[in-house]
Amino acid sequence: MSILLVLVPAAVALGLVGLAGFIWALKNRQYEDPDGSALRILSDDDIGP
Repeated sequence: MSILLVLVPAAVALGLVGLAGFIWALKNRQYEDPDGSALRILSDDDIGP
């Protein structure tokens, strides 16, 4: 039973860290253009003659 005194706060802390990372990604516009990056890798603009 005493292990719950360690595991429950650890789970809550990890959840808060994940939430903070998600909010940071939203504020830094990481999800603005998900299709642009997927199509950009297929572009041959960097190949010279």
